[in-house]
Amino acid sequence: MTDNDPRRQLLLELLQAGLAAVDGRRRTADTLKPLIAASNPATRYHVAAVGKAACAMALGAHDALGGSILRMLIIAKDGHLEVGVESLPGVEIMESSHPMPDERSLRAGQRLFEFVAEMPAAVMPVFLISGGASSLVEVLMPGSTLQDLRQLNAAGLASGEDIGELNARRRTISRLKGGGLTARLKGRAALALFVSDVPGDDPAVIGSGILGPVATAADQVTRRIIARIEDAMQAVGVRAADLRTWISDGRFEGDADRLAVRLTHELCLSAAQVCVWGGESVVRLPPSPGRGGRNQHLALAAARLIAGEEDLLFLAAGTDGTDGPTDDAGALVDGETCARVTVAGLDVERSLLAADSQSALAAAGDLVHTGPTGTNVGDLAVGLKLSTAQARSWYERHPIANSPVR
Repeated sequence: MTDNDPRRQLLLELLQAGLAAVDGRRRTADTLKPLIAASNPATRYHVAAVGKAACAMALGAHDALGGSILRMLIIAKDGHLEVGVESLPGVEIMESSHPMPDERSLRAGQRLFEFVAEMPAAVMPVFLISGGASSLVEVLMPGSTLQDLRQLNAAGLASGEDIGELNARRRTISRLKGGGLTARLKGRAALALFVSDVPGDDPAVIGSGILGPVATAADQVTRRIIARIEDAMQAVGVRAADLRTWISDGRFEGDADRLAVRLTHELCLSAAQVCVWGGESVVRLPPSPGRGGRNQHLALAAARLIAGEEDLLFLAAGTDGTDGPTDDAGALVDGETCARVTVAGLDVERSLLAADSQSALAAAGDLVHTGPTGTNVGDLAVGLKLSTAQARSWYERHPIANSPVR
């Protein structure tokens, strides 16, 4: 695939449209503005933002609330700080670790507990929660250690364990998960906004449920989901304009190799020119895995199945801009991907078995890099069934500025 292939540019434009629709800053501001307009104008706020989209959501809160915010705590992933957050009034920023917790996660969890305890009775607490919070903040049960926590997370990541099952095990050693932060509010009213990256968009699961419901009449937290993968999927369909588009009505899940078979089969059999899916796959890691993430693995597995097909392309990307332990969001493959990998002296099958998809995709020139996106609603996959001539014709009818995604 060459950089001037209009189909590649089209897929990247569609990805960018999906990301823009779930932008944490805009969705937070749009949600808060009408709520604030209906509240007492004298109300003042303390805001805590935790997760991969913490900075974007904090900026959105400031867009809506402005000087009504007296204090703000932002706990974000390393490298995910956004321009402008340092100058927010009353802000305190902590960078922490993801996907594996470390000592900073424990310090951040303790600081979050303190932040809630320090809130004056007169202020309104606002919490902005997005995926990644499970690793970024933690307060352990007495007798549990950081090593226990890291071993639990590592085992869950390696096995591809269901997020609900992993969260249940996390709660056994955590004072924060499973509504722990809700309990710290001791019945005071609060507002919580969620950017969801989990099946069912359940606040009891997002961020391992740190602000999930607790079984008590004193729970007065108002919870709102402000962005989810379906929003991104629908935006892709809108941007695809007059191309025949099919959008899945359910989220994908499970083993990435099996999903590659299913999704490419749907793409091949569909009458649509654009197929859109959302969800989250899993990859079961070998004892000594290489580099790559679930989206890169899914894309490389799909590349095997569309090899030699001139008009088929497939993109899989994490909406947070990262994929596993890499800084790439995912990959965009076509019918010649496997050939390019072979020419580079690598083997697709071996790369998949070794969970080393990044090496193969880098050799093929097929990695997709967005940088931090300010959101995290799970994974987006888009299949394209289009000739180069059809793509050029589409661009003549729908000129779009070049996407910052590459």
